[in-house]
Amino acid sequence: MEQSVAKQLASVEKQRLAVRAQLPSSAQKPAPFFTVPWSAPLIAVAAAASPVPERDCDPVPPERIGAIVAEISESQGLTPDLLRAVIEKESGYLPCAVSSHGAQGLMQLMPGTAAELGVGNPFDPRANVQGGAKFLKQLLVKYDGDLPLALAAYNAGPSRVDSAGGVPLIPETLDYVSGILDRLPER
Repeated sequence: MEQSVAKQLASVEKQRLAVRAQLPSSAQKPAPFFTVPWSAPLIAVAAAASPVPERDCDPVPPERIGAIVAEISESQGLTPDLLRAVIEKESGYLPCAVSSHGAQGLMQLMPGTAAELGVGNPFDPRANVQGGAKFLKQLLVKYDGDLPLALAAYNAGPSRVDSAGGVPLIPETLDYVSGILDRLPER
């Protein structure tokens, strides 16, 4: 049993290093998309076209989220540390969070995914974490326990992971995966 745990921990560390190696260095950053600096009128037009949602709620209190995470992590066979790291990265514990792509709640479920998972109210912390944990568990099963692949699929979608044959070389996804792996205890 201890040998199995040691192998799993070694595998996670190997995966963590592989993801970090794929991150672009600051010297390799691509040129900006826009070649002309934004002027104040253009910034105002862009802000009006896609307003940044304001924080409409307070973070879920630690004692409440702790109880939810403990219960759901046990029922899904996930570690509480993993769920907390995903929630932190996805929403900063804001149950009202909505991304620019329409993902909702603590674990940022897309409306279609939430419906498939039976999440009636994606802004309900318990329902959202239950759905997100269930989806993450499905991804871990799909990718034979490969945590970086499951996290990449959670962020970018399984089809992108499948097409790439691994963690896709999308800067946001690489940052997402390494950011969560870095939050997990190394034991």
